[in-house]
Amino acid sequence: MTLDDAPLLADLMPWSVAPLRLGRGWPTGPDAACLRARWDAFVKAEGPDREALLEPTRSRTLHSAVAQLPGGSGGTEKLARASGPCPEPVRVLRAPFDEQWLIPDHRLIDAARPELWRVADDHQVFLVETDDGVLATSALPLLRPGRIRPLHRRPGGTEPNLAPGLLDHLTARLGLPVTPADVLAWVLTATGPGLAVPLTEDPELWTHGVESGHRTLWLMRRNGERPRLPGGRRPYVRAPLPSRPLTLHYEREEETLYLDEGRISPVPPEAWDYEVGGVRVLEEWFTARTAEPAEPGTLAAIRPTAWPQAWTSELLELITVLALLAAGREDLTVTRPITAADLTAAGVLPVPDAARRPASVLDHHEEGPEGQFTLI
Repeated sequence: MTLDDAPLLADLMPWSVAPLRLGRGWPTGPDAACLRARWDAFVKAEGPDREALLEPTRSRTLHSAVAQLPGGSGGTEKLARASGPCPEPVRVLRAPFDEQWLIPDHRLIDAARPELWRVADDHQVFLVETDDGVLATSALPLLRPGRIRPLHRRPGGTEPNLAPGLLDHLTARLGLPVTPADVLAWVLTATGPGLAVPLTEDPELWTHGVESGHRTLWLMRRNGERPRLPGGRRPYVRAPLPSRPLTLHYEREEETLYLDEGRISPVPPEAWDYEVGGVRVLEEWFTARTAEPAEPGTLAAIRPTAWPQAWTSELLELITVLALLAAGREDLTVTRPITAADLTAAGVLPVPDAARRPASVLDHHEEGPEGQFTLI
């Protein structure tokens, strides 16, 4: 089988959403307390000072009339009159494997993609397209420019975002029950260049690929039981990290990661070398927390005065995740293929247009601008 014969991810998981566009950097960051401090500074400012702090765009100004985000996050009065406490920050995937925080206020986000917020819950998994393939996350993704494909079209883990008839067809061909999560796990294992997803009717190969994909999914979502490397290979802080580390350096022979004079080891070379889109994940994660401060007087300049202990814990976990992902990588050779032509003959493809659009999930009123309710 060649990848030219394989179905495309865009057909197997047909509903996709463009990535969010923030329009300004200050509503997001790696420290939730700083986001609250930024919001407090914003609402304390008045007139031109508040406008400058917002960093207005054509989509968002102090006078934009904006509906509330699904889920009831943020106010709806115009930002020129906004007051009160900061909406509780939520977890987002800011960069590959880098979970940060976001102020979930529609008035601060140029393009928030409300259809994603409507289906974001504990059951949801977001598949994110990257230059290298796909990533999976439980947090709302902010990565650009790849499309976002939710596993479920409705809240509560109902109605899978899969080509209609795909699950039944795979179950019949494999002689095994196939769940939406199984398909997602296979996608994580088998997706190739051009986001082609070769399928198989070999039950042993399918089971192996799905098991590998479920482990990858567990590592990428990073919720529930924490991953651990075998004893003796677990990274620890060997020398205390400075209050504000400025440099990151890796010694391959020592398997040691230096943050200035602070030391973490062992750090497997596979974790240090792990890249997405040609960018080393650990370096990008560190830079997001230690880059030169923003221009004084801007909200982005409000940042931790010292390295929080939580970041050290997150770094140790990230090293573990990357090491385990690298160790679990494998090139899957697909035999007994199910081709795109097979799916077309079975009536699974082409996908109906309705499957490419969001489902209607409005079972309650959502608050519109200035506290009014949107007519449904």
